[in-house]
Order: sequence, then structure tokens, then C-alpha cells
Amino acid sequence: MKQNNDAEDKFDDENFPAYSMGRAAEILGVTQAFLRSLDTANLVNPMRSEGGHRRYSRYQLRIAARARELVDQGTALDAACRIIILEDQLTEALRINDELRRSKHDE
Repeated sequence: MKQNNDAEDKFDDENFPAYSMGRAAEILGVTQAFLRSLDTANLVNPMRSEGGHRRYSRYQLRIAARARELVDQGTALDAACRIIILEDQLTEALRINDELRRSKHDE
């Protein structure tokens, strides 16, 4: 029964590196070179399998999809990476702000 719970945990974990580079590229409709460029730009740093192959999580696929969206709109890759990082930081700041508001309200 423990193995089943471990499998369920992995399915629910958006950071579990479940996708090979080929599958990730297929899902996103991008080339493997595009995914490598995101790795080079330090936007998406996939895990590595024991054989050294890149493995992507659902979270990383969402980031890569956002990068593709911006690049398709004509944004340079380096600018797209900066935009995504800033968006991510803003989301985190808003989450923290909301938590602080709730904890102050609970007092």
C-alpha cells in the first residue's frame, strides 16, 4: 500500500520530474533546442536522470509554455526570461502579503 501512496504523491507533486525532454517538447509544441535554451538562460533547470537526460516537472512545463507564449509574441528570449522571473516574484509577494493580512485579521 505504501508504494501506491508514493505513486499518488508523485502524480500530485507539480515539481516531480516526470517528463523527458522529447515528451516535454512534444507537449509544448517546441523544439528540444528551445528547451535547452531555457536551461542555458537559467529559467528552467530540469533535473537529470541517472543517465544524464533532462527531466521536466509540470511546473517547469508551465514556465516553458509562458516563455514560448512571450517569444511567439515577439519578445526576445532574455527579456521573456526576465518577465517570467518578475511575474513569479510578484505572485510570491502577493501570496505572502495575503498570508500576512489573514494572520493579522486572525489576531
